[in-house]
Amino acid sequence: MLIRKGNGIASSEITPKGAYEAFQMDRRRFLGRVGAVGGAAAMAGMFPGTAGAETKLTTVASPYTVNETMTPEAKAKSYNNFYEFGTSKDEPARNAHTLRVRPWSVKVEGLVAKPQILDVDTIMAFKPIEQRVYRFRCVEAWSMVIPWDGYPLAEFIKAMNPLPAAKYVQFISCDDSKQMPLIGESGINPPYSEGLRMDEAMHPLALLTFGSYGETLANQQGAPIRVIVPWKYGFKSAKSIVRIRFVAKQPDTTWNMLNSEEYGFYSNVNPSVDHPRWSQAHERRLDSTNSIFPKTIATLPFNGYANEVAGLYAGMDLRKNY
Repeated sequence: MLIRKGNGIASSEITPKGAYEAFQMDRRRFLGRVGAVGGAAAMAGMFPGTAGAETKLTTVASPYTVNETMTPEAKAKSYNNFYEFGTSKDEPARNAHTLRVRPWSVKVEGLVAKPQILDVDTIMAFKPIEQRVYRFRCVEAWSMVIPWDGYPLAEFIKAMNPLPAAKYVQFISCDDSKQMPLIGESGINPPYSEGLRMDEAMHPLALLTFGSYGETLANQQGAPIRVIVPWKYGFKSAKSIVRIRFVAKQPDTTWNMLNSEEYGFYSNVNPSVDHPRWSQAHERRLDSTNSIFPKTIATLPFNGYANEVAGLYAGMDLRKNY
């Protein structure tokens, strides 16, 4: 259930605890194409286990947030999927300092009235930044509760004025081997590609995201710009985006191309549809405890956002369209 909160959640309200690592499992996503990118990478963020320079964000209240205990910031920023910086959960936080997040530009192309290249800081300043506490569920059956900072993806899309023929939005991520030295070891063919149907992208829960916990995104979280689609498995929320493309047909997406039997295009969180190698009925919630055995909870349809998004898929066979 979504509840209305009166204020954003400041990072100071979340007690960082020691870095969490465990359950070295497989899978992850991502990559794309960036032109010349400059600037020096700052090392050692404000919290243990983070990579890159982080700065405070000014956020406004949002009606979209869950009333659940948040994952401690240090844990959320040290247990990550980002294969270009390592396939183990602890590696991205150690290795992602090589990603240079300024200057950074995003190319808007395809079926759009005015193709253009935008600086990420221009995109950030386009609308007020909201802080939304969202459930975040990964296909590997672990989850967190994270305060993400951004504004509705729909606001950006409307400003780009896509043509009527545009039925999907594709996101392409950075794949610079100089900045991502482990890219060749990831097992994923660059550039990383993800996509949403236009009505999914326009849903008010879909967030164009620039930060978490009141700070700009840590490199290992997909800095400087990503999307968060909270009713889908985590790999659908593309990171470090360098191209946004409006297209007429369903775009190829990285994990679906790599193994369509395990990773469908829609990838809505569905406890009734198991991954071929494990159940999706339950998840390990990474919370404030440091136990090697995190709390196991039942997974909810659409990650608990069924009241908001189930209508997008009315009449669809959600086992076939997984």
